[in-house]
Amino acid sequence: MDAVLEISDLRAYYHERDRTVKAVDGVDLALTTGRVLCIVGESGCGKTTLALALLGLLPQNGRVASGRALFEDRDLLTLSGNDLRTVRGRRISMIFQDPVSGLNPVLAIGAQVGEIIRTHLSVSKQDARRMTLQALRAQGLPEPERIASAYPFQLSGGMCQRVMIAIATVLEPAVIIADEPTSSLDVTMQAAILHELDDLRRRTGMALLLITHDLGVVAGIADEVAVMYAGRIVEYGSTADVYGRPQHPYTAALMAARPRLDEPDRRLTQIRGAAPDLATLTGECAFVPRCPKALNQCRSDPWPELQERAPSHSTACYNPVYYAEA
Repeated sequence: MDAVLEISDLRAYYHERDRTVKAVDGVDLALTTGRVLCIVGESGCGKTTLALALLGLLPQNGRVASGRALFEDRDLLTLSGNDLRTVRGRRISMIFQDPVSGLNPVLAIGAQVGEIIRTHLSVSKQDARRMTLQALRAQGLPEPERIASAYPFQLSGGMCQRVMIAIATVLEPAVIIADEPTSSLDVTMQAAILHELDDLRRRTGMALLLITHDLGVVAGIADEVAVMYAGRIVEYGSTADVYGRPQHPYTAALMAARPRLDEPDRRLTQIRGAAPDLATLTGECAFVPRCPKALNQCRSDPWPELQERAPSHSTACYNPVYYAEA
């Protein structure tokens, strides 16, 4: 299987007065054609910053400190603004977390979908209109002509999310980055949106990078899972391995905190403590203050590198264990 996007040693920092927030601090990942890679972790662990850094969308106080992101023989992190705009939307698209704020409130839906078509393709207004209606129809939106004439405030949250997906997929990009695409939707709508993304992935062969904190979402759609904590990947492997044999104590804690249909009466376990301040990290593993399995080595040695402990299953931990209770 070919990697369509290879990320190496990516570091993205925010500068706040006299503080430097290391939101992404040395991430290595590979996204494979036709497969789904999910990045999971608590809020504030760096998931969204990773996505924004790849597409050159960091806010003014953010910068990429180092790393490479190879896509179609080009490093996304070194592209100029104009070169990156030819890639963004055409070859790599992003679905943002909040569909309402992600759409322009003063432009009709049809104009927003058509804008990306005419930006990247030399087509007539009529052809752009036809492609727009086809994209809206493909997302199951009723009466696409009416939707195209509507404004975002006239649509529900679920409909706005479908519009965002139509914008992201209308040009059939090689990669879609979906940042918490279902977090504001009800359970029924979540399932429908994820089914549509998975169906599109199967039909077009695109790669999907799905960012989420919902472990139920991961189980149903992901091929591989990367668990992120304090700006780093602490565990990586196939969905079956990470779910069935979690090796990092943080992964095990996330698993224990999720509700399960097969154990409806099981009491959920809370992860003790809180996520660390990414501006005050020291050299050792950032999970030590919350870890029930920490060793003396964890408190004295540098944060361990991600190492393969089993075939295609890696973890960054001095004390990797199979947590059967998860």
